Formats: sequence, C-alpha cells, structure tokens
Amino acid sequence: MRKTALITGASSGIGRATARLFASQGIDIIICGRRKERLQELQQELSTQVDVHILAFDVRDKAMVFKGIASLPEQFSNIDILINNAGNAHGLSPIDQGDVEDWEAMIDINVKGLLYVSKAIIPSMIANKAGHIINIGSTAAKEVYPNGNVYCASKHAVDALNQAMRIDLHHHGIRVGAIHPGLVETEFSEVRFKGDTEKAEKVYQGYTPLTPEDIADIIYFAVSRPAHVNIADLIVMPRDQASSTIVNKKLS
Repeated sequence: MRKTALITGASSGIGRATARLFASQGIDIIICGRRKERLQELQQELSTQVDVHILAFDVRDKAMVFKGIASLPEQFSNIDILINNAGNAHGLSPIDQGDVEDWEAMIDINVKGLLYVSKAIIPSMIANKAGHIINIGSTAAKEVYPNGNVYCASKHAVDALNQAMRIDLHHHGIRVGAIHPGLVETEFSEVRFKGDTEKAEKVYQGYTPLTPEDIADIIYFAVSRPAHVNIADLIVMPRDQASSTIVNKKLS
C-alpha cells in the first residue's frame, strides 16, 4: 500500500525537491504552499508518477490550515509522513534595529505555522498508531550568529518542539526527527534580503553550497528507514562550512 506525505513549503527549494523525490519513490503527496500556480505546475509534473493533491494556504493562517487539511478527500486523509518544511528568514539586522513585522513573520511562519499544521495532522497519526514527522530546522537552531537574533530564536524553537514532539508522541508509535541544514542555495537569501538578488547571490559565491536535492535525499533516507529506526536529529553542512559564520570562500 502506497504511503501519503504532506509537504509544506512545496512550491520551491527543499520542499519542491522533496516532492519530486517522493514521487519518484511512489509516495503520494499533498503539496502545500502560498503560490498556487507553482503548485499546479508541480502537480502536473508529478501526477504521471503518483497521486498529487494541492493545498494552497499560508501556514501563518490558522483558519486556512485547519480548513484545508480538514477538506482533504478520503484518498489523501490518511497522512503517513509530515514534512514541516515551510519557513523563512526576514532581514539581517542587530536586535535594536530589527523590523517588528519581520520578527512577526518569522515567528508566525517558522514556529506557529509548524504548530498549526502539526496540530491538524497528529490526531490521525495517533489514531493510526503510526506516522513520521520530519521538522526542517537549521544550523541556526544550534547556534546564534550576529544579526540572526529572531531567526535563530525561531529555529531554536523548532529544535525544542522537535524534541518535545518526540517525547510526547513516541508511545503512539510516531517517529519524529529534525534535519538542520547549513547553507543551501535556494530562494532563502533572496527572501531574507527582500528581493536584493545581487546581495543574495553573494551568500553562495566562492564555495559549493548544498542543494535542495541534497536535503531531499536526506529526508527520504530518514523516512525510508525500517519502522524501528528514528533519525532523531541531524545537522548537515557543505564541506566548506564549519559554522554559521565560518565558511571557506575562495573569492577572486
């Protein structure tokens, strides 16, 4: 019997790469995101391999999250795998110069959005006495770097919630784990720098960053382990990255 996975933040980056890999492995998918046109394109691409359902919502919108997940057709209502991938960084400023709206966006997406989606799906996993939740964190969940303040705080919260979920849900037969990527070349920096493409591109110059496909491979590895194996917490960085602030860049 084929499994079903729900992936948030599936319209780009790690989420999209994970949807493609899952589809290639015969996992039916529910792809979630704000950009419906991108989701429709991805659905068209992958629907020749597996069954694909779209949920177009912003994880910050509690009502939309619960309504969307409650509206899933019977075929997609039994979710075996949840990939809590949606997340963003907004701005890179000292705490005294931070934009309150940026703070709220990061907390609402990275923390509250993860909670809303999890809250909507966990009850059915408990009823089934099975399920697998992968929370996508960041190396920022493990260390704080200059000007990272609220983003780092939000990812530290993801780390704490991942541990709490594992403690609270393990006796229901639910596996919970987190993957914490370092520098991955996605739209992440373009969002952080509010569309400043030149500034965003410099983040990934002078070394070979991770790709979304690298992280998708690791996610699939985690969810494809035997039922008694749980990858609880994993940090992955490109070879040239030693920490959030130490990167071996060879710039000309």
